Amino acid sequence: MIERYLERFLFMSRWLLAPFYVMLVFALCGLLVKAGQETWHFVSHSVTSSEADVILGILALVDLTLTGSLIVIVIFSGYENFVSRIEVDTTRDWPEWMGKIDFSGLKLKLLSSIVAISAIQLLKGFMNVRNMSDRELGWLVGIHLVFVVSGLLMALTDRASGDSKH
Repeated sequence: MIERYLERFLFMSRWLLAPFYVMLVFALCGLLVKAGQETWHFVSHSVTSSEADVILGILALVDLTLTGSLIVIVIFSGYENFVSRIEVDTTRDWPEWMGKIDFSGLKLKLLSSIVAISAIQLLKGFMNVRNMSDRELGWLVGIHLVFVVSGLLMALTDRASGDSKH
């Protein structure tokens, strides 16, 4: 009987994660504010900016968009994997990938998003190479390579263990 109550208590503790996902929604709102600021700055200076500055502005918006997408993936997949199932039947425009990502798929999507964000940062560094030291550029390349190698190793590990469905 004690074991049953302990297991029920442990099972119910998963709801302690729900506030974390709510906080991520607020973080997404903060990112939206930052994207609005970046868009305003980009549009208001686009006429007088150089081509490189326009490309850097676009890359900043792409970077913010990828980060927002990453947050959405974490919110929905994490909630479904660790807290509770979301009823898909109530919404017609529910994205097909939601509700189908297991923990292994979530890890790979997260790392893929991080690699893409890192690649954007690296591209921004290359576009702004005149204002960066060799050391800063080296760090950007090194960090990006670490993310790429980590992603490859994680994918290979999942494939070898049979966790991947692809």
